[in-house]
Amino acid sequence: MRPLFVLVFALLSAPTARSEDDVKIGARVGKLKFTDIRSLPRTSDDFGAKKALVFVFTNTSCPVVQRYLPTLQALETEYRPKGVQFVAVNAADEDTLIAMATQSVKYDTEFPFVKDFDGSVARALGVKRTPEVVVLDADKTIRYRGRIDDQYRVRGNRGNRAKPTTHDLKDALDAVLAGQKVATQETEVDGCLITFPKLAKAKDVNFAEHVAPILQKHCGECHKAGGSAPFALTTYKQASTRAAAIAEVIKDQRMPPWFASHDFGPFVNRRGLSDEERAVVTDWARTDAAPGDLTKAPAPPKETKEKWLIGKPDLVLESTEFELPAKGDIPYKYAVLLHNFTEDTWVRGVQITSDNPRVLHHANLAFGSLASGFKEENFITGYVPGGEPMALDSGVAFRIPKGSFLALQIHFVSTGKAENCRLSVGLRYPREVVHQRLQNIQLTDSKFAIPPGAPAHKVTARRVLEDDVVGVGLFSHMHLRGKDMTFTAHRPDGTRDPLLVVANYNFSWQVPYRWEPGKKVLPKGTRLECVARYDNSAFNPYNPDPLAVVRNGPQTHHEMMFGFFFYTNANEKLNLRINPETGAEVKGKSR
Repeated sequence: MRPLFVLVFALLSAPTARSEDDVKIGARVGKLKFTDIRSLPRTSDDFGAKKALVFVFTNTSCPVVQRYLPTLQALETEYRPKGVQFVAVNAADEDTLIAMATQSVKYDTEFPFVKDFDGSVARALGVKRTPEVVVLDADKTIRYRGRIDDQYRVRGNRGNRAKPTTHDLKDALDAVLAGQKVATQETEVDGCLITFPKLAKAKDVNFAEHVAPILQKHCGECHKAGGSAPFALTTYKQASTRAAAIAEVIKDQRMPPWFASHDFGPFVNRRGLSDEERAVVTDWARTDAAPGDLTKAPAPPKETKEKWLIGKPDLVLESTEFELPAKGDIPYKYAVLLHNFTEDTWVRGVQITSDNPRVLHHANLAFGSLASGFKEENFITGYVPGGEPMALDSGVAFRIPKGSFLALQIHFVSTGKAENCRLSVGLRYPREVVHQRLQNIQLTDSKFAIPPGAPAHKVTARRVLEDDVVGVGLFSHMHLRGKDMTFTAHRPDGTRDPLLVVANYNFSWQVPYRWEPGKKVLPKGTRLECVARYDNSAFNPYNPDPLAVVRNGPQTHHEMMFGFFFYTNANEKLNLRINPETGAEVKGKSR
């Protein structure tokens, strides 16, 4: 076995001989195209004018990459003020965008991570291994290609040094910034060989037998008549006319929407296609989108015009009608719903709907009273893009206190013409005995100030659990500069329990993350920690103004930091019987 073992390591780490037709040092590079963590197509021009660009090629499995990420971050921090842009280019065909983004969070790197799906960036720069680096000057000319330094090697600890004896990347950057020739323009890289993706022969697949089941399983929740998506994908005609577009968003991992690392959870509402499912859909799209025998296609779900996903509500409350302007930012609107809860009222389902969904970005529902007003901790549920209504498990309910009334905080968006909108809130009462009350903790900070240009500004909030709890789920809320959010539980015994990494947060798709009922148990004294990072750089395509200092505020161009932890008390045994007509406890009956 030893000769084979030696051969494998030799293939991994042997320097790669360069052929005569390799990209030469001194070559000028054209526009490089890649995909960012938000699944958006980007180019090297999006970085603007820089004195130097450093492209470091990465993957999530090469041990040399992992060892060098802290070194690269230290160099990026040093050279960013000097006009140098660092970029991590993921060159592994097997790495997803979420995996790539999670690596950035895990190693606390601040420079952009992008994906080289087709290997074109690596080929254009003449790169063969990870973590090979390429330095371009202001004219996009290759001035250096090779290793970062000589500290780490691919063979574990053998050959590693306590400190590097050469500083190849740093020396190259200093020379470029000084307008001088780089002394050593190319070095050999001890790292992991990049395997470029090859276009495999398409399999013989058709809509009826292969594609329709995948679309129904992963896309049917939204892409149906009356669904939240802009078009349906339940029939062959609907899907085939959009075959190329479907293949593109699946290949780039834009759809189905899911933004959390798969290393944590598991979450019962997880979305995502397997590699095999993704291949089936893309093969179908590039082989004329064959229909197959449509009689073998799964029956499409029955169309329904029922807007209430929680079931028929027992109480529906409506807002007044809002008249909205054609353009510009619309300040938050508020609606007090005219109903006084004369008894403690228990609800198992709560849903916010709109008669004009395209003008509604999000809305928050809370309870308050004339005596106490409204507080953040009185949050009940919300409507957000990609979200779900509150639909609690059997035996769990939310309590609206006696003497309360409900109010909505509403964020409307303009559409280019004057619009009207009215919101409705449906409440559904429990039919079963209520054993536990749903509660939430908000991990939030409103005192932050995000500096201009900051690529990963960190904001942290912590809370300590006062009881043994059972986690129900997590939810993150930021605005356009939100980059990622990490939830961690620090248990009283000193152990650390990573709960969730929302690795590539998307303001347009704010997804809840729900655990399997009863599975996530945390003891009293656990410290919950939420860390949010914000990208206020010019490379953030959604950034309204990278020159602004950004603070907490209600409008989209402001920011917010909210990490929600939903839970029940593990030791609570309410045993309440609820009147299904009023939501109030039935008094006088045995518990």
